[in-house]
Amino acid sequence: MNFQTYDPENFFDEYFEASGNPQPWAKPLIDHIDSLQPDELLLYQHAAQAALMNMGITFNVYSEREGTEKTFPFDILPRIVNGADWAFIEKGLQQRIRALNLFIHDVYNEEKIFKEGVVPKEFVLSSEGYRPECKGIHPPKNIWCHITGTDLVRDKDGQLLVLEDNLRCPSGVSYVLGNRRLLKETFPQVFETLRVRPIDDYPNRLLKVLQYLTSEKAHSPNLVILTPGIFNSAYFEHSFLAQSMGIELVEGSDLAVFDDYVHMRTTEGFQRVDAIYRRIDDDFLDPETFRSDSTLGVPGLMKVFQKGNVVLINAPGTGVADDKAVYAFVPKIIKFYLGEEPILPNVPTYLCGLEEDKKYVLDHLDRLIVKETGGAGGSGMLIGHLASSAERNLFAEKIRSRPRNYIAQEVIALSRAPVIVDDRFEGRHIDLRPFILFGEDVYVLPGGLTRVALKKGSLVVNSSQGGGSKDTWVLHK
Repeated sequence: MNFQTYDPENFFDEYFEASGNPQPWAKPLIDHIDSLQPDELLLYQHAAQAALMNMGITFNVYSEREGTEKTFPFDILPRIVNGADWAFIEKGLQQRIRALNLFIHDVYNEEKIFKEGVVPKEFVLSSEGYRPECKGIHPPKNIWCHITGTDLVRDKDGQLLVLEDNLRCPSGVSYVLGNRRLLKETFPQVFETLRVRPIDDYPNRLLKVLQYLTSEKAHSPNLVILTPGIFNSAYFEHSFLAQSMGIELVEGSDLAVFDDYVHMRTTEGFQRVDAIYRRIDDDFLDPETFRSDSTLGVPGLMKVFQKGNVVLINAPGTGVADDKAVYAFVPKIIKFYLGEEPILPNVPTYLCGLEEDKKYVLDHLDRLIVKETGGAGGSGMLIGHLASSAERNLFAEKIRSRPRNYIAQEVIALSRAPVIVDDRFEGRHIDLRPFILFGEDVYVLPGGLTRVALKKGSLVVNSSQGGGSKDTWVLHK
């Protein structure tokens, strides 16, 4: 296999320039692949997929009746990000997360941004992620969004854009770490030659965030990860992180609230819990505060949190900042709280809750992508130019009946990278989800989850919609 017949077409390609010459940062890897025996790379690919299954790196597909547990499709050709691009990404994400954290804190306390008329109050308070139960809360260090996964894309000119922010229970970092382990074994010489930045210390850095947030406690803090259980799609990740961090993985039934604290059941009796990295959505976190029918959470947990006697990571209520309608205001949010111009721009976005935007969207449904403001996983979405007239008419009715619940975005010709298809290379569209930790400072993991739309021509990269992943190599400057 070689790249002689590979066609970048009219897209920004992560491996090749428009002229057909290799991107400077990708040339050592391209040269190495061209030097392999004809079937050698295919053998590597098959071995990598088998290794993922052996490592237990799987996810559940709820929409399928049988065989719900699958390995996340993996392409062995890494995505490479040069040092200059990464420095730009890192600076832009640090700016964005600091501003979003200030926004969340303001929304639940002083509400300055509403009083100044920068963001319409009704857009925020009508968000599915807004939790009035969090009003007046000051979490430790005033940090709400301790872990964020922000999705980035490149357009056809190579410009980096923010597609969305995930601040509730962002997942995928276990795939990042698993992919890296496979690639270090597959391309050790190229890995060293390119001086790829390491990512293996992510669990330790996450542990330090939890320790920093509990640093004012007199005793040695007790830290746990709260999982919905083995049937959750990201259960492997919950288990992997707990093991890597050396802390307990618990379910709601393992915890109890009494004496104004959270306690964990153990064979030696109850132990007090100081911080919970929760992988349960707000709705199911505490049946006394949110959904009363939830059996996944811990009754009374919110009262302990409100009194400052337990740290919840991420804090309840952070979902207000990853509402897709609120996303449209992030450039203004950055300017308001930081007095700075946004480093990473948004994808052009129209709010159907605004009359003028709604009219434009309805008139141009055949050229826009429409999304539910609270949607996730690529569901509840209309790709206008690929949809039928009946599908567009159906979405038009949805928008007219509940305009606040929809946004629309311009179609971005996402950048592409080569993937292995049978015995050749073909280009597929990709995005990138870096993971950001907010503790003593804002740390951006040098890499992230590169998701791949494995269907030819598709712009949908989500695993639940048939997408796969690549390792992401960030080069030293």
